[in-house]
Amino acid sequence: MRKRKMVEITGMLVLAAGLLFAGCGSGSDNSASAKAAVEEIAYAEEAGITDTAAGGAGADMAGNPEMKTLDQESDWGGAAAVERKLIRNVSLEVETENFDELLLAVKERTAQNGGYIEDSYTYNGSSYYGDHRKSADLTIRIPSGQLDEFLSSVSEVSNVISRNENVTDVTLQYVDMESRKKALDSEHERLLELLAKAESVEDIISIESRLSEVRYQMESMESQLRALENQVSYSTVTLHINEVTKLTPVKEQNVGERIVSGFLGSLSNIGNGLAGFGIGFMINVPYLVFGAAVLLILYAAAKIIAGKIKKRQEKRADTQADKDSETKKDSETEKDLGKEKKKE
Repeated sequence: MRKRKMVEITGMLVLAAGLLFAGCGSGSDNSASAKAAVEEIAYAEEAGITDTAAGGAGADMAGNPEMKTLDQESDWGGAAAVERKLIRNVSLEVETENFDELLLAVKERTAQNGGYIEDSYTYNGSSYYGDHRKSADLTIRIPSGQLDEFLSSVSEVSNVISRNENVTDVTLQYVDMESRKKALDSEHERLLELLAKAESVEDIISIESRLSEVRYQMESMESQLRALENQVSYSTVTLHINEVTKLTPVKEQNVGERIVSGFLGSLSNIGNGLAGFGIGFMINVPYLVFGAAVLLILYAAAKIIAGKIKKRQEKRADTQADKDSETKKDSETEKDLGKEKKKE
């Protein structure tokens, strides 16, 4: 009997202790559960974002025929420029005998194809250095669908010396970024739901802190997507224009054509050299006239000074001669007087 009572008392004490701990911990469980939920969402988004992106991309490909086509084409080695995200950059170097007309034509064709000039530099030649040939460097953005038409139109009005084209496929990068953005959107919605249910200040602060991080990542991802979409939608054309007196032949010449071209080129260089000399001489005529005038003035001044010096020397010589003559006469007179005295 005594043992049975002891067992009953012990059981009641254990039950009371359990109820006491349950009552004390119920207040903190709500807060801990909200915090744990936030941490669980953040961990799931950060650790499993790649899986989410892959799963989301797979689901999109299953439900989206275009994305499915992309996946099939990547497996089969096909290429469809419309469905893929391609960045095309083209560099052109052209020549022209009429710089102003070509520059105007390029601007008109850029506008006609829905593009715009992003950057431009124009050199109008320098008479000081004797170089009157003009040149220009243009950075042009053209809608990707109109790029080939624009390049063809530029080739028609200019002499293309070189062309370099680079194509970058960013399809996988674009799909991955979109999947990441969808994952961030989902996390943002779940955090808003938790924020609406949060009761304590600690929970609200924790959820809002995570919301700020997610919103920052969403804005950054949207900015990257816009930049990537702009590069895909608008191709970049770097155009260098040179004004020349004679266009460079773009087709291969035979021996006779090369001899004739070289001979005519030599004659052209001689003519240009003589023309440059004549132009330089005419440009420097004022300096030559001024230098000649200075030399004449210096020559005249030197001649005048030399004449004066010569006159002074002649005058001194005449004076000395007169003195010598008078001295000679005096000596002769003295001699004559001496002779007369001796005779007396």
